[in-house]
Amino acid sequence: MADAPIKGKYMDIEELKKLVKLVEKSDIRELEIDEDGRKIRIVKGGQEAAPMMMPMQYLPPMQHAAPPPPAARTAALTPHGAETAVEVEDDGKYHRVNSPMVGTFYRASAEDAEPFAKEGDIVSKGQTLCIIEAMKLMNEIESDIGGRVVKILAENGSPVEFGETLFKIEPL
Repeated sequence: MADAPIKGKYMDIEELKKLVKLVEKSDIRELEIDEDGRKIRIVKGGQEAAPMMMPMQYLPPMQHAAPPPPAARTAALTPHGAETAVEVEDDGKYHRVNSPMVGTFYRASAEDAEPFAKEGDIVSKGQTLCIIEAMKLMNEIESDIGGRVVKILAENGSPVEFGETLFKIEPL
């Protein structure tokens, strides 16, 4: 097999061998290069492993003993529908639902769908509160207690960290 120059239609076989060795000797699992209409993809192990999704009931609820802030702000509607800021004292009486993983927080299953939970909603134990997308997997986060959602701390579509508080729930 004759090697064609990189500028031509095919990539130089020696360059290709160097890239394969680079992937083999490093912690890189996959390398993809798209250059001048030529695309090359090298995956360690020969095949891309199918991601496994573990049901959320097997993940223990994450509890962190981080001291609560002195006061959190939440919005309340006046009788005329106008939004006003209301102080929510957080003296430890609220249960915190924390993120069990790093990912992207979503309040609903789709952009046009109703949120799983809204501030003021009464939720039951096991009810889905949100979805966290991690490594292209959608993980439903469930409430581990029944109560009233006092505050949703994460913004829809925003990244969240492991252990970050997502919801404050007043136990009922």
